[in-house]
Amino acid sequence: MDSLVTTEWLANELGANDLRIVDATYILDASRDPVAEYEAAHIPGAVFMDLAEIADTSSDLPSMLPRPEKFASRMQSLGLGDGSRIVLYDNSPLRTAARAWFMLRTFGAHDVAILDGGFAKWQAEGRETASGKEQLRHRHFTVWADDKGVRTLDQMKANIDSGAEQVLDARSAARFTGEEPDPRPATHAGHIPGSKNLPYGELFNEDGTWKTGDALKAAFEGAGVDLAKPLVTTCGSGITASALAFGAHLLGNEAAVYDGSWSEWGADRTTPKATGAA
Repeated sequence: MDSLVTTEWLANELGANDLRIVDATYILDASRDPVAEYEAAHIPGAVFMDLAEIADTSSDLPSMLPRPEKFASRMQSLGLGDGSRIVLYDNSPLRTAARAWFMLRTFGAHDVAILDGGFAKWQAEGRETASGKEQLRHRHFTVWADDKGVRTLDQMKANIDSGAEQVLDARSAARFTGEEPDPRPATHAGHIPGSKNLPYGELFNEDGTWKTGDALKAAFEGAGVDLAKPLVTTCGSGITASALAFGAHLLGNEAAVYDGSWSEWGADRTTPKATGAA
């Protein structure tokens, strides 16, 4: 299974015994309820992965990775297990299927793909949807974590001096330069010194599908990234950084994600901050 699959491919695979479909919609807009939207309409067989709850809820930081045991437990209850082919989609402007992809790979699932164009494309094509909740059967999901794709605050501080890894920020240009204040209280504006900026929306075509090939490569290179060298992605809270990591993955670069991102770095008084363009 490719990392990026088409709606046509998924439609032809519906009902396969090893296929699991996941709605990973997460939104910050309080006027929308992703659970209610899922129950109103979803791709047949899809389960809902609540990214707001499948996180380290004991942390002051938003959206931090949960403990492996918690993640495995939640996946088992969703019927996602060892040997599953998992296809993720979302209906979020934040492209949150990429965050679910990053989490699943971190916690040991390898056959994971994102549906190109998400639920919006599926609906626009008039494809079948289901409503209500799906009947779930528990499956075994082995407790496992591989943190080679995750960066911590201390690692990011060390990278300031070493420059061993390129750092790429998914936030808007105004947030990156510091022209626009951070929405979180007691959080500085600006960016990690030495980092570059590629707003995550630039990875997508106008119809919401992912750019691929030369067009995708041009987005990274336009931001000053050398895809042949190690890369770490960051954003506000680790969500849209995952979109940059998935884009890099499509081009053969297994980028890491700084999980705490600017919500951690910008609020920490011991970290250096930069403003202005990269």
